Amino acid sequence: MRLLLLSDTHLPKRARELPERLLAEIPDADVVLHAGDWVDTATLDLLESRSRRLVGVYGNNDGPGLRARLPEVAYAELGGLRFGVVHETGAAQGREARCAARFPGLDVLVFGHSHIPWDTTAGTGLRLLNPGSPTDRRRQPYCTYMTATADDGRLEDVVLHRLPRR
Repeated sequence: MRLLLLSDTHLPKRARELPERLLAEIPDADVVLHAGDWVDTATLDLLESRSRRLVGVYGNNDGPGLRARLPEVAYAELGGLRFGVVHETGAAQGREARCAARFPGLDVLVFGHSHIPWDTTAGTGLRLLNPGSPTDRRRQPYCTYMTATADDGRLEDVVLHRLPRR
């Protein structure tokens, strides 16, 4: 099962549209996971219309229209793994232990908010992934998103994709 992970799209405030390279990945993904801060409902509509399956949550910058359509935390079983998606996980220090305690039944937690790509594993085995942002690099050298494969209870081929600078 091919996964496409993204977060913090912030449209149209940080960019006018999603990068073409990211949009080209959508048809190849079995599931698109978005960890919040969409900002506009048009981006949610776009991803819903182009994705085979979309798992998304709202973020701190998402207003009532998005909050009415999306949960704060989403759960899905994908490729034999238990996934969770949430926008905020708090400070980087202690994140693994904090998330392992908050989400004890998960194998993988996808999160956003910081715009900083993240890939670590808690002592419990919980894998934490932040795909960064495809539209707002903030203090990062590149805008980013992730792809991965979930199959038979294994997460493989986790790749952080760097987008060309605009």
